[in-house]
Amino acid sequence: MTQIGRALPRPNARRLVEGAGRFVGDLTPPRMLHAVFVRSPYAHAVITGMDLDAARAAPGVVAVYDGADMATQITPWVGVLTHMVGMRSPPQPALAVGHTHWQGEPVVMIVASSRALAEDAAELVTVDYDPLPPVTDMEAALAPDAPVIHPDLGSNLCWEKRIDVGAVDVAFADPANTVVERRFVFGRHTGVTLEPRVITADYDAAQDQLTVNYSGQVPHMMQEVLATHLGLPQSQVRIVAQDVGGSFGIKIHTYGDEVAACAAARLLRRPVQFAADRYESFQSDIHARDHRVTARAAMAPDGRLLAVDVDDITGIGPYSVYPRSSAIEGNQVINLIGAPYTLPAYRARLRVVFQTKVPTCQYRAVGHPIAMAVMEGLMDDLAAATGRDPVVLREMNLIPDDAYPVRSPQGMLYADLSHQACLTRLKELMGYDALCAERDAMRARGVHRGIGIVSMVEITNPSPMFYGVGGAPVAAQDGAVVRLDASGAVHLSSSVTEQGQGTETILAQIAADVLGLRAEDIRVQTGDTAHMPYGGGTWASRGAGIGGEAMRAASVALRAQVLELAGAVLQCPPSALALAGGAIIDAASSTERMTLRELAQMVYFRGNELPAGQAAELIASRHFRVEGMPFVFSNGAMASYVEVDVETGLVTLLNHWVVEDVGTILNPKLVDEQIRGGVVQGIGGALFEECLFSDDGQLLTATMADYLVPMAGEMPDIEIAHVVTPTSTSALGAKGAGEAGTSGASGAVMNAVNDALRPLGAQISQMPMTPERILRSLGLVP
Repeated sequence: MTQIGRALPRPNARRLVEGAGRFVGDLTPPRMLHAVFVRSPYAHAVITGMDLDAARAAPGVVAVYDGADMATQITPWVGVLTHMVGMRSPPQPALAVGHTHWQGEPVVMIVASSRALAEDAAELVTVDYDPLPPVTDMEAALAPDAPVIHPDLGSNLCWEKRIDVGAVDVAFADPANTVVERRFVFGRHTGVTLEPRVITADYDAAQDQLTVNYSGQVPHMMQEVLATHLGLPQSQVRIVAQDVGGSFGIKIHTYGDEVAACAAARLLRRPVQFAADRYESFQSDIHARDHRVTARAAMAPDGRLLAVDVDDITGIGPYSVYPRSSAIEGNQVINLIGAPYTLPAYRARLRVVFQTKVPTCQYRAVGHPIAMAVMEGLMDDLAAATGRDPVVLREMNLIPDDAYPVRSPQGMLYADLSHQACLTRLKELMGYDALCAERDAMRARGVHRGIGIVSMVEITNPSPMFYGVGGAPVAAQDGAVVRLDASGAVHLSSSVTEQGQGTETILAQIAADVLGLRAEDIRVQTGDTAHMPYGGGTWASRGAGIGGEAMRAASVALRAQVLELAGAVLQCPPSALALAGGAIIDAASSTERMTLRELAQMVYFRGNELPAGQAAELIASRHFRVEGMPFVFSNGAMASYVEVDVETGLVTLLNHWVVEDVGTILNPKLVDEQIRGGVVQGIGGALFEECLFSDDGQLLTATMADYLVPMAGEMPDIEIAHVVTPTSTSALGAKGAGEAGTSGASGAVMNAVNDALRPLGAQISQMPMTPERILRSLGLVP
């Protein structure tokens, strides 16, 4: 039985729901101390004085450190990628030194014998501030007279990029063409993980060894970051990442409070744990999105899309976040707009701006929801302006499925995609014609329903051209080790990490398929730099496509070892043998010749029975990286069906459909779980989630009472179907699936809401689409 394609559950799911998880916050090593942080109450200020004596004298306090103290232990970092020419960001200290640049920036660290005592001592810290003008609005930040957050840089512009391909001006100047233009506003939101950021650092002075248990996705990146900025040999830093209670991209970045906790452990020679509480998470976890996009599109009289012109300005807080950089989000927005369509001309301007707000950086589906919502909003506007059906207009302009590979005006290379097939399947899945009829009938009764359609791409399986080329210590390859033990059992280890998405399951399925075993009989280990092969971890939907491909290659190598050894023992060519059911069988007759256990015991215990010179290895290691393309794209189409109450502004989600092409489907259950989870997060950005600030930079949504997340009762059914186009960049043919749902859902919901509002002459272009904003679009509130 083939193991690839089985809908196996995650083996760790039962353990987790039984409360047997191994989360970092559960660790209580002997002599452990707890770190808490005093954070800046101002968005922008000069630190004029500090009194730490009372805190130092408080019960249970072991140490109190300010920014200057930490600066002697931790070198600052700069979140700039060198291939993004002209990008700037100042050195960022672990704790603020001299100035604070956002409300919530860590200023003082208290280390005490308990968290309660540390928090009590934090109340005794006095910090004197001289407030400076906040710089909160991204457009105002670029005004010539705006306060400059980092005077050495001379302006608040972090990075600017322009693209200009084809006859853009000609397309917009021709009066025969239809031109639409819209200004979109995308608010900030953040990860809201069930488990907050938490880290436990332990320094062994005798061995000069720092061991860090952390809740995160990228153990080897953290090993490099901590070694570099704490001045330790990388070999003396061990990172362990076991169970992780959600991540969504917020746990792949460098946080000053976490690095400071590690430095404290080294200084104090005792384990130190820092766990952000929910209030701190809102203030210090990276935020995402925050774009204002002005976009226009031109269409020929025959319905052909001619040109798109985009101006995206995005606020990133006071620093570009290290080591991936905060400019990647905007870069992906302007690179992905129009991706599904034949687009002859394209112009884009991106400005990435410093602000005195919480830093923003990569979060699930980096830049994708912005790009898809903008382009698909323009497509709906073009359809409405010309009286065309939105689906028909898309069908006319989608890149033909037999046209690939195709290079976009932005220079992106697309291959092995299926936009036409996905849209066709979507229409079938949702019953498009009948649904349109139902919507129209309901409108006639005064019920305002709408249908929203999105065609989309998702960046997956990034190559070294993504980060490594820019100097970031982020591995684009992943490694796998497969070994057979003396009992005949197979053990896997991988550099890809597990944070609930099912990595362990798919890796076992891949190896089992190659080795003729059941996936349930294989054990998988991940998340420990001391024992796992080197690799990038889990981000950008790369676990299956890169980590899985490495596992396949390592399994093939182990199979070759097994068959060669068995052939030597059985005195037949390896090609005459195969593996099935935990045994070596005759390839022609399927007759069992010997079990894996029998072979392993001969190799390990009775090597004298092997022919002289015969290699006695039953372990294989392989690494894999994508070559020939910067990324591997998946694609899909989505639709949303909503009802808008035009008296209250409330949106009811009636149904949501997804057709996704993730290439070879390794585990349909896990793929669908990824897509559904992503859709929910996309809906959160469309309707609920927003980090709001006052004009002076105070975060107004710092509790779960203020920050809305989508709840199960508000979610629609999410129906999923698949088109399968394996990627030609790997043997497995697997693309990524982790971010597709988030990429397209928010645009589909926005289009559906606007479809419902269109008969009323209203339109909304701001996310989240709160009831107040919908009523404002209807002219019912000021």
